[in-house]
Amino acid sequence: MAPHLLLLLRILFFLTGVSDAQSVSTVSHVSVKQGGSITIPCLYDLRYRNNVKYWCRGYYWFGCSTVVRTDHPKTSGKTSVSDDINQRVFTVTMTSLSPSDSDYYWCIVERKKEADDGVRLQISVTPGTPELYVDQQELTGVVGGSVTVLCYYSSQRSSGRWCRMGGSCVAVGHSRALDGTFVKLVQDQSRTTNGYVLMVTMSGLMMENTGWYWCEKGNLQMPVHITVNQPTTTQSTITISPSVTNRDNVETTENTDEKHQSWLEFLFIPLSLLVVLIAVTLVTFKMLRKHKDKKAKDQPPNTTVDPLPDDAVTYSTVVTKNKVQPNIPLPDDAVTYSTVVTKNKTQPNAAEPDDVVYSTVAQHQR
Repeated sequence: MAPHLLLLLRILFFLTGVSDAQSVSTVSHVSVKQGGSITIPCLYDLRYRNNVKYWCRGYYWFGCSTVVRTDHPKTSGKTSVSDDINQRVFTVTMTSLSPSDSDYYWCIVERKKEADDGVRLQISVTPGTPELYVDQQELTGVVGGSVTVLCYYSSQRSSGRWCRMGGSCVAVGHSRALDGTFVKLVQDQSRTTNGYVLMVTMSGLMMENTGWYWCEKGNLQMPVHITVNQPTTTQSTITISPSVTNRDNVETTENTDEKHQSWLEFLFIPLSLLVVLIAVTLVTFKMLRKHKDKKAKDQPPNTTVDPLPDDAVTYSTVVTKNKVQPNIPLPDDAVTYSTVVTKNKTQPNAAEPDDVVYSTVAQHQR
């Protein structure tokens, strides 16, 4: 191609804002609240991995003012730039925005022997509620889990979409797979304190789902970055969503703190075993005590008397009575013997076997 024709094409590209390659893409229009911040992703072709990228301000490419570059400077005032060559995305972050920052900007890839390649977008900074916004632009999920994005918008004049940067889109009223992940969109028909809500749920996440997406409503888009990680050994599959304000203006969070649940599960088993052990011990103690009491009740009282030796003899009193007249005194030759006992040698003060004890012998008149 002739040099003058190439130069003419470059001038046309500069004036129209359209490059000959069209290998850079981004959102077309974002709305940001005054004092807030915004991160803009710029996706580029694989062959631009090692090229310098820059952020330029101005309606026309030709004559736009460079703000930051990936070589130098990477930061200028409220604006910074970073380049992820693995994801093939360079991102520009603008903070503390004011209405004076409302303008057209360019994502541009610098090329030495050809016209630079880039794409234009518009940023609108508003003092009130933005026309389309999210609570946070960065969300995290785990493989096999799900993530929910809440996109707030101010008007129902058009339906919403959820798109992957450099990929396809899913519209409201349709639920289908997007890059292998099931996507469901629910658009609330009633207005909340934050406006209307477009709820996007991605389930069955995979590592390949890491990347930039955006909510779309009319001609506005809001970029959202989703990072998918491998679950740890103590981490279960969970649903992650931003904190939102419901219709009663009460802030809720769908993602519960997994640490409390893990601690409860960790303590439940030993506590259960301890309760069972205490119960078994009490029952065993009660049964042993009952058995002991029954045994003591069945045992006869101890009335055992130590037996006397074989040679011990006890004689009862022998009395001869008058059978005819019991009240008449006995004759003089009547004899009364008292007890005669041979005592045990083993007992103290016991009498010897040959000792005899006689009681008093009294004669009565006849």
